[in-house]
Amino acid sequence: MKARSFIARRLASRGSWGRAAALMMLIAALALRISDPTPVELLRLKTFDLYQLMVKPPDQPAQAVIVDVDEASLNRIGQWPWPRTLMAQLVNEIRAKGAAAIAIDILFPEYDRLSPGAMADMLAGDDAAMAARLKALPSNDEKFAEAIAASQVVLGQAVHQSKNTQWHAEAREQTGFAMVGPSPDAFLDTYPGLVRNVPELEHAAAGLGLVSVRPDIDGIIRKVPLMLKADDRVLPSLGLDLLRVATGESTILLRSDEGGVTSVVLSGVILPTDESGHAWLHFRPHNPDIFISAADVIDGKLPDGILQDRLVIIGSSATGLFDLKATPVDAVMPGAEIHAQLVSAMINGNLLQRPNWAPAAEVILTLLLGLSMILLIPRLGAAWTLAVGASAALAVIASAFWLFAEKGVIFDFVFPLLATLIVTGVMVVMGYLNEEIERRQIRAAFGQYLSPELVDQLAANPEKLVLGGETRTMTVLFSDVRGFTALSETYKDNPQGLTTLINRLLTPLSAAVIRQRGTIDKYMGDNIMAFWNAPLPDEDHAGNACRAALDMLSELEALNIARRTEIGPDGLPVKPLQVGVGINTGQCVVGNMGSEQRFDYTVLGDSVNLASRLEGQTKAYGVRIILGEQTAGLVDGRFATLPLDRIRVIGKKEPEEIHTLVGAADCLASPAFEALRAAHMAVVEDYRSQRWSDLEARLAACKQAAEPFGLEGYYDKIAARLEVFRKSPPPSDWDGVFEATSK
Repeated sequence: MKARSFIARRLASRGSWGRAAALMMLIAALALRISDPTPVELLRLKTFDLYQLMVKPPDQPAQAVIVDVDEASLNRIGQWPWPRTLMAQLVNEIRAKGAAAIAIDILFPEYDRLSPGAMADMLAGDDAAMAARLKALPSNDEKFAEAIAASQVVLGQAVHQSKNTQWHAEAREQTGFAMVGPSPDAFLDTYPGLVRNVPELEHAAAGLGLVSVRPDIDGIIRKVPLMLKADDRVLPSLGLDLLRVATGESTILLRSDEGGVTSVVLSGVILPTDESGHAWLHFRPHNPDIFISAADVIDGKLPDGILQDRLVIIGSSATGLFDLKATPVDAVMPGAEIHAQLVSAMINGNLLQRPNWAPAAEVILTLLLGLSMILLIPRLGAAWTLAVGASAALAVIASAFWLFAEKGVIFDFVFPLLATLIVTGVMVVMGYLNEEIERRQIRAAFGQYLSPELVDQLAANPEKLVLGGETRTMTVLFSDVRGFTALSETYKDNPQGLTTLINRLLTPLSAAVIRQRGTIDKYMGDNIMAFWNAPLPDEDHAGNACRAALDMLSELEALNIARRTEIGPDGLPVKPLQVGVGINTGQCVVGNMGSEQRFDYTVLGDSVNLASRLEGQTKAYGVRIILGEQTAGLVDGRFATLPLDRIRVIGKKEPEEIHTLVGAADCLASPAFEALRAAHMAVVEDYRSQRWSDLEARLAACKQAAEPFGLEGYYDKIAARLEVFRKSPPPSDWDGVFEATSK
């Protein structure tokens, strides 16, 4: 009656189940969005790509031209790197064509190896006079520096993952930022080092800008940092400093608030950024019309006026120079073109905006939409609510695309709608389940306390929906890692490492049990408890348990082989893992054990306790597997087993004949085992008959024969007992039973 009353109360409040589940799902979705793991970030980025693919950028003129070190240039002039004199010629030609400013998206961190002085060093031993004349000539880098100084040139620099001191002492002053607002350092992409150009070139340049562009987690470039922090300084990007030089400004204004960077101001123009100082680009497809081959410039083939008052970026699209990037609209785009699109977007005023308030607004929208569904579905029903929800979703999507197309604001509409869809789905599914609950009250009452697998089994067999169990003859296995306490101490500063190791061990050992039709009852730290002949019948439960134990040892050996080259947390080579296995067969009670609030499908009984005690004796007897008397009898003649002792374990009054499992049928039939068995049985007989002299004579030979089977430790134990019994013989009526003093 109490159970029926409990069910009735739950059914009366069934409407709250769906709301509670949906609310929990909504809270989980909000937590997921706030924590922003990689899958959520990736979903958001793909949403932003959808904007780019569906909304074309406005038709505006390209503000930058790219002088391209392309494949044709390499074929015409020669392999890269070119002599700096050739680069000087390229810069001079661009200046002569009237360019307003030049940015070079190429680094020059080393001196030119083709300079006259460098050539002189190679000729010194062959032609001293020629070497001297070469030494007197100006270097290629000096000529390149002269060309840079005569033009408005911004040289590129790159961030570095480690502190880089090359040219540090000779470094010139970088472009400065004026800060308005709190320090944005915590939000900026930060790198410890900086790759500079040779000092002569940097001192001649009108500006220095970073060429580094970091792709998003999927390898696609969507935004370009207008500034980065490198070498303990905030530095501008190549495109931003090119624009500064072209406008004649000396500094750049950086605005920030508590949420990070908000914008950059140059010549009174506000350039919006996200909190990290990145400018989001509305990418255009690759535009070959803005590319001019560097070979054509050097050869003087450019028509007059083509570069007049233009911003020029010298870069490369040649495949071998590895400056090709992926964007939302192009799988491959030269890096110089990304800088060119940034310059055009800054001048044309069509940078996209990802305001600092956008993430909070997306979270609030998710909350409002989710709560609306939770409140409306119970009142309007699923059909009407879905209609209202679909209308709301269309409104959100239309608003998001309008913001992007008209205002350049990037807003993630997919996550709020997806979270709302999931919440709605939970409500609908819970409504269906409530109907099912009304028809199947018993299943609903117990379904919340059992695993899905057992629920299905019990639903098919309603007579099992009671606490308690049935008595069966079963085989139970316990395994335990030897020396686990000492092993744990080595991981005291690395508990996650210990967890990983135990998982590496328990996974293959568990697989061995499952392969042999066993049921894993539970894990107790490093211990596995398993049983056979339930819930499904198993006529060879003892044999399958023995096969599982042998498989476990094989899996353990494979794991130890894999770990031979590993180093432990103490800095020493890892030691092999060892396990002890105890197996016993007998009458057990198996079924649902516990309380009305919580129960598990498990096995209980004296035979279970004995199996655990036998596992504990494996270390004492120097063997890896110990079988109880009934188990050994059931597998006799099919497995290689040997009797060990008659023992009375702690908590048991009756003694038990214990055996060790050495191998399977192939081992049983081997001549080596047959010889060992004959010698072993003689040792056991001498021991139980108290023929100490005969026993001593046999032990050494028996121990030698046992080496291939790893049983030497057992004979050492018998030898130790022999010494004790010689000094203090057992009574004349001794029955050969050993009293265990430990579990």
